[in-house]
Amino acid sequence: MNGEIPLGGRVSGTRLADLLGNWRRHGNRRGAADLAAAIELQVQDGQLPLGTRLPAERELAEALGASRTMVAAALDRLRESGMVASRRGAGSWVAARASGLPPAPAADTGLIDLTRASPPAISGLVPAFDAARQRLPEQLSKTGYTGLGLLDLRERVAQRYTDRGLPTTPDQVMITNGALHAFVLALRLLAGPGDRVLVEQPSYPSAFEAIRAAHAVPVPVALGERGWDLAGIEAALRQAGPRLAFLIPDFQNPTGLRLDAEGRERIGTALARARTPVVVDETLVDVDLTGDPGAAPPPLAGTAPDWVITIGSAAKSFWGGLRLGWLRASEDLLGRLQAARFAVDLGSPVLEQLALSELLADAEPSLAKRREEVTALRDALVGALRWYCPDWEFRVPDGGFSLWCRLPEPMSTRLAVAAAGHGVQVVPGARFGAHGGLERWVRLPYSLPAEQLYEAVRRLSAAAASVRGSACALDAQIT
Repeated sequence: MNGEIPLGGRVSGTRLADLLGNWRRHGNRRGAADLAAAIELQVQDGQLPLGTRLPAERELAEALGASRTMVAAALDRLRESGMVASRRGAGSWVAARASGLPPAPAADTGLIDLTRASPPAISGLVPAFDAARQRLPEQLSKTGYTGLGLLDLRERVAQRYTDRGLPTTPDQVMITNGALHAFVLALRLLAGPGDRVLVEQPSYPSAFEAIRAAHAVPVPVALGERGWDLAGIEAALRQAGPRLAFLIPDFQNPTGLRLDAEGRERIGTALARARTPVVVDETLVDVDLTGDPGAAPPPLAGTAPDWVITIGSAAKSFWGGLRLGWLRASEDLLGRLQAARFAVDLGSPVLEQLALSELLADAEPSLAKRREEVTALRDALVGALRWYCPDWEFRVPDGGFSLWCRLPEPMSTRLAVAAAGHGVQVVPGARFGAHGGLERWVRLPYSLPAEQLYEAVRRLSAAAASVRGSACALDAQIT
C-alpha cells in the first residue's frame, strides 16, 4: 500500500456485528482469538473488501456486546498478521490481499466446462440469418462502417427500453461488439490511470480485468447474501470519490440477486448527488425465470438518466457468437462515447446486425422458450447439488445462468485445482473478487445439458471430498 490509506467503504459496528454472527466459539476464554478469526473469515469471504474502513474499537465493542479490551486485542492480532492496518487519527482498515490467483485452465474437450455461464444458440438463429442475407444487398453499396449501428436495429433496441418503462429514442442507442466492449468504451472515456471505479463484490471477473487494463483502481463494496449494501455504496461514493461505477442490478453475476425498485431509487439518488456516472450491465435482464417478466423492477437508468450508461448484449438472450451488444445513454454522452470509439474500431459487423434486428422483431416467443429451457437446467443443477453436495449452501435465483454456492469451508481455489483432476473445470471464488478472497464460494453455471450437469456435480463432490480429506490428514499430522 506504500503507506497510503486506501479509500473504500466503511462498515458500521452494527453491520459488522451482523456479518460476524455467532463468532464466539470458545466463550470468553479465547474471545479475542475468536473475534480475530471471524473478521479474517469475512475478509477471505469477500464481505470486507480490501480498503474497507473498520468501526472504532468502542463502536464495535458496543455492537458486539463485548469489552473494548477484547476488541483491541483482536485488532492487534489482525494487525500482526497484516490483515488490518491502522494509523493514528485515521482508524483501521482491511489491508490484506490475496496472494495470487491460479492460471486459467487449459482448454480440454475431455473436461466438463463449468467456467462459462453462456448458453448455446436459440433455435431461431438460422432463419434470422437467412432473412438477414436477403437484406444484405441493400447494404453493399454503402461503406459498411455503421457508426452508431444500423438504424432499424437501434430502433428495435430503443423500443425494448420504452416497453420496459424507459422512453428511449434510436439517437440514445449505440450498437457495440458485446457488452464488455461497451463497458471498455465507457472506461476509456470516463476513467483514467489511477481513477477509482466503484464495483460490487463479488462481480464479473472480466470487468475487474478491464478496469485494471485501464490502469484504474476497483473500489469494491461487498454484496451480501441478502443483497446490496446500500449504505456501503453511499459511503464509498462520499469517501472514495470514484470517477465511475459498475453495477449489475438484474440477476447479478455471480450471485443471481436482483435489486428491487426501492434500492434502485436510492442508488440512483446517491449517484446523482455524487455526480458519479455508472455503467449498468443488463446482460441478463431477459433471463427472468419468475414467469412474469412484466413485474420486473424498472431500469435503473430511470432514476438518474443523466448519469447512467446502460449496456446490454445478445449473448445470453440469443447467442454469444453474434458478438453484438449495445449501450444506452443521453444523446450528449452518447456523442462523446462515439468519438471515443473511433480510436478503437469503426463499427459492428453488418450481417450480424441485420440478423439481430430480425431476432428482435418478434423476440418474445424465442425468449419464452429460452427461459423455459433455462429453468429446467437450473432445477437440474439444484437437484444434483442437493443429492451429491448436501452441505453446500445456495440461494435458488430468479434468473440468470448460475448458482453462487457457499462451501462448507474456505477451499474454493483448492477445489478448482482438484476438480480439474476429476474432469471438470470451475472458476474459483477468488476470480470474482476485486482483490481475491471469496474462498468459501464457487460459481456453478447451468448452461450445459442436464446430464452433463449431473455428472459435473458428481465429480465435484468427489473433488471436494479429496480436498477436505487432505486437509483433515494435514491437521492430524500437525496435531
